[in-house]
Amino acid sequence: MGFSKFLLAICFLGLTLIHVSLAQNSHFDFVHAHNVARAKVGVGAIGWNNTLAAYAQNYANTKITNCELEHSQGPYGENLAEGYDTFSGVDAVNLWVGEKPNYDHKSNKCIGGECLHYTQVVWRDSVHLGCARVKCHNGWIFIICSYDPPGNYYGERPY
Repeated sequence: MGFSKFLLAICFLGLTLIHVSLAQNSHFDFVHAHNVARAKVGVGAIGWNNTLAAYAQNYANTKITNCELEHSQGPYGENLAEGYDTFSGVDAVNLWVGEKPNYDHKSNKCIGGECLHYTQVVWRDSVHLGCARVKCHNGWIFIICSYDPPGNYYGERPY
C-alpha cells in the first residue's frame, strides 16, 4: 500500500514538473505579457494570429542549428530573444519591455540604450501577434514574435 502511494506521488510530481515547464510559453502567455505592457501606456490589446504564429515557427525552425539572432527580413514587425535553460516566452517579453526606461516619449527617441523592442511591443497599430520558441542544438532557446501591422516607423510614436 505504501509503495502505491509513493508511485502515485512520483507520477503527480512528474506531471507537475511537465506543467511548470510548459508554463509561460503558450500563446495565452505571450499575449498576456504583451497586453500588460500595452495597458500600462493606454494601448489597446493585441491578439493571437495563427498565420503570424506559423510564420514565426517556420523561421524559428531555421534557427535550431545555430540559434543566431538574425531577423527574418519578412513582412512583419519582429522581436527576437535568446536565452538559456528555462528561458520562456514571458521572459523574452519581459526582456523587451525592460527597455522601457530607454524610451523617451517626449522626444520619441531611444536614450541610453536600446528601446525598439519595447516600442514594437506597445506599438498601437500592431493588433496581431504570433510567436514561437525553439530549443537550439547548442542548448540555447530562440524566441521570435511577429507583429502585424509592423511598428517602429521612423518619426511615428508607438502610442
